[in-house]
Amino acid sequence: MSNIRLFHMAGEVKELSVTSVALERDLQVLIENNMPILFGVTLLKSEFVTTNHGRMDSLGIDENYCPVIFEYKRTSNENVINQGLFYLDWLLDHKADFELLVLKTLGKTYADQLDWSMPRLICVAGDFTKYDIHAVKQINRNIDLVRYKKFDSNLLMLELVNSNTARTLNMTSNNQLKLSSDKTFEEQIKLTSPLLRDLYATIREYILTLGDDITENPLKLYTAFKKMKNIVCVEVYQKQILLHMRLDPTTIELEEGFTRDMRNVGHFGTGDLQVIIKTKEDFEKARYLIDKAYAVN
Repeated sequence: MSNIRLFHMAGEVKELSVTSVALERDLQVLIENNMPILFGVTLLKSEFVTTNHGRMDSLGIDENYCPVIFEYKRTSNENVINQGLFYLDWLLDHKADFELLVLKTLGKTYADQLDWSMPRLICVAGDFTKYDIHAVKQINRNIDLVRYKKFDSNLLMLELVNSNTARTLNMTSNNQLKLSSDKTFEEQIKLTSPLLRDLYATIREYILTLGDDITENPLKLYTAFKKMKNIVCVEVYQKQILLHMRLDPTTIELEEGFTRDMRNVGHFGTGDLQVIIKTKEDFEKARYLIDKAYAVN
């Protein structure tokens, strides 16, 4: 159970009261209207009706071009997780329906980049029990549990309670094959030099130890490290490792051959700042940027 308290510090210290949304639909509308900012997800359809007469609360595509299902509950005593898993299983059995929705809603460019390696279920509720959190850890599915709290009328808190990543499912679809002829991330790791392979392992370990709220999302062409949204995306090649960070390049003193502004340059993953790592010394220089990306996101 959450015990987060929020205080107003101007003048006399005052604890802000916690409220819940009046209706589940109010929570859904609030998140759908702000989904890119809150979760890095583009809304495709609200109240999506499935062929088995179910109704997903929200259906979207995230910044890694992976499908995302949202289910909302006002309180903790409603079985939001099982309901969401029911819809996630339906989605994996009806990929063509989702691909057609993406094509009609966002166009061919989005549809061609669709990635089934990390389909997600995001459950948003007033709270979760310890049994919910334990159960999710036993399920081989990509599930995020997000607790919400409203403070007074204008403050919303979202807390990532648990993020579960499936490791053994094969989610490949025909669309993935159309992404490019590039080698997959796993292939690049195998083909790179022992030095860069060890260096990537060091980078990975460093990012994951920044906090319990960091989740590793292995995708087809890169790996994304995220909180609610991506903070660092990593590509590995034979001569270098590329980090794309969710940082504003105008706030960084760019160094030729080490950092680059990617705002108008196409690349895999998300993040406007590119960091090029070829040596251990490059990684040591990059650590403060990784720390900053974690702190500001």
